[in-house]
Amino acid sequence: MSRRERRAAARGSKKTSQESGASTPAALHAAGLAHLQAARLLEAQQCCEQALAIDPNHADSMHLMGLLSLQLGQHDHAIAWIARAISSAPRASYVSSLGLALLGAGRLEDALKAFDKAASLEPENALHWKNLGAVLAEMDRPDEALLSLQQALSLSAQCVDAANMAGLLLYRQSRFAEALGFFNASLEANAEQADALHMRALVLQNLGRLDDAAADGLRSQLLDPTNVDTHNNLGWVLHRLGRYDEALTCFERALSLRPDYLVALLNKADLLADDLRLDEAMAFYDQAKAIAPDDPITIWNVALLDMLTGNFAAGWAGREIRWKTGLGMAAPNFAQPQWLGTGPLQGKTILIFADEGIGDAFQFARYVPLVAELGAKVILAVQEPTCALLSRLSGVAECVPKSTAVLPSFDVHCAMSSLPLAFKTTLDTIPAAIPYLPAPLDALKAQWESRLGAHGRLRVGLVWSGNPGHGNDRNRSVPLRLLAKLLDIDVQFVSLQKDPRAADKEVLAGLDIVDMTERLSDFDDTAALMSCLDIVVTVDTSVAHLAGGLGRPVWILLPYRPDYRWLLGRADSPWYPTARLFRQDDRRDYGWVIDQIRNALTIEAAAFRARRSLTTDGDGRAQDQPAH
Repeated sequence: MSRRERRAAARGSKKTSQESGASTPAALHAAGLAHLQAARLLEAQQCCEQALAIDPNHADSMHLMGLLSLQLGQHDHAIAWIARAISSAPRASYVSSLGLALLGAGRLEDALKAFDKAASLEPENALHWKNLGAVLAEMDRPDEALLSLQQALSLSAQCVDAANMAGLLLYRQSRFAEALGFFNASLEANAEQADALHMRALVLQNLGRLDDAAADGLRSQLLDPTNVDTHNNLGWVLHRLGRYDEALTCFERALSLRPDYLVALLNKADLLADDLRLDEAMAFYDQAKAIAPDDPITIWNVALLDMLTGNFAAGWAGREIRWKTGLGMAAPNFAQPQWLGTGPLQGKTILIFADEGIGDAFQFARYVPLVAELGAKVILAVQEPTCALLSRLSGVAECVPKSTAVLPSFDVHCAMSSLPLAFKTTLDTIPAAIPYLPAPLDALKAQWESRLGAHGRLRVGLVWSGNPGHGNDRNRSVPLRLLAKLLDIDVQFVSLQKDPRAADKEVLAGLDIVDMTERLSDFDDTAALMSCLDIVVTVDTSVAHLAGGLGRPVWILLPYRPDYRWLLGRADSPWYPTARLFRQDDRRDYGWVIDQIRNALTIEAAAFRARRSLTTDGDGRAQDQPAH
């Protein structure tokens, strides 16, 4: 306290003593403690000073003076007072308070010693173990911190602070299932904790339990309507659940509390973009850029909108931000320079490497022959399942798995997804000649023809789901049961679906779909099987790009907001001349899309039968049909 405050306290001490009726240090300390608990700090100080005037070595009053100083953020004063109390009476509670003061002063090693001492003096007190865990966490020693916090909880299941700290530590380590256990324990002890509900919602979100996450977020929001993070994260979850109006309200609440909240601005813009309210979305991206012009996520999302609307010049350039932190893409660590279309390649060796997904590698493989035509020797580094196929790509001198420990020597490098930028690709200049992917090996194709048997009906390949870890999987994958309405069409359905989900496996077992996917060892096999089919019907996965690159007829189911490469409002693709796009409308309903596919397949099946009848010989035997 200041000198003026101490003089004022002295002047008021007699009055305080009279009002409290206190005359002993113990009674004055008790009165001071009551004042502290009621946040009457000046009155609490006056009681302590009276007690110390009577007994200068009264440990409880010195300790209380330390707590008062700690409450006021005066850590050095707190340390001094509490140290005096300990010298008078080395109680565990005093030592623990000293640890708090040292922690507040940033003296972590000293705080650790104090909390360790308190726990040794009073090992049955959960509070000391909780404090020990807190300082260990602050010192970035999470494993030791967890042990201390678990000890606190073993002594008292009501120690919700320890449970919440343990849950937070595990959350930060992405140990979500373990974190959930601690937040469950905390909320069992006290269900009305807004922060714990918010954290459990984040954990559930990361475990993919979005409905449960939304329930916790809504409860947290009711308990603490001023927490902008709760509004924002709840909005994120509701958006993924397709509850767009509720999500939008959450983002608006967050922004009403903090108008410059960058993450909420971006989340609101993303939601509007997913709703194809593109002008509104761009307005919020502009607000985000005004706050953080160099934010990589903003630049990336704007680039995707540019691409979706056909503004390729801005989009390709913006997508180069993908190497920045926060987007989850590891930047290449090569000593050699990057090639982005400038500078001659004649006589040089260029490493072209896959930098995104397998579908992206198939899509942008069309540029590899163009690079070779510039006089370069091309080394291709791609995902291992694609190596056998892409090694036969025109212009490739050598193809290696991108995971290889030692790459062949090269002069310059370029990511596959940067090749369109290097060639300044616009909508009108997409290299769309097909097939550009290598033809399947004749021997492999013959094996698949033999396995499939007579080509007496239209053959249709099916893929209904992609990578479950994909950020947009909920929108782009389709439960197999929805495709079952196609199966009464007179065609031969063939599964191209690798690793079907558990629910789909059960459905698949009861359907008339040829499934030999266990024989698909790599994409060379998939390409060979695909070449035996008349049409491939697929959601937006790597199979769509493989089929398109092979020049096979491919029908692609697209969500309401599709990936950037499919553009908007068209049933064809400038990337793949043999592709036919089936888009969700604003109902975001795949049932309607599948109805359109059913109608189209019925027509194709009838046309196939008509062609087959025309090519049947006089003995009634069908001749081989040309593939579509």
